[in-house]
Amino acid sequence: MGALRIILTIVFLVAGAILCIVVMMQESKQRGLSATLTGSGGISDEDSYWAKNKGRSVEGKLVIWSRILLIIFLGLGLVLNIKVF
Repeated sequence: MGALRIILTIVFLVAGAILCIVVMMQESKQRGLSATLTGSGGISDEDSYWAKNKGRSVEGKLVIWSRILLIIFLGLGLVLNIKVF
């Protein structure tokens, strides 16, 4: 049981580190406070070519990988906190 816990802890730490890197590689979604207050935002996100094809782009892949890593990270966190006697 001890070896499995050590392996899962190492995978948990690696997944957390990779998750941090993937999230920091993503482009910011903020447009700034002034655009929010004045309502000026330019083209709507739903109408742009980028929004329609974002699943195929690098940014879309980073979003998908961040979701996968988050699920792994949270799942391992729950598994590692289960006390088995």
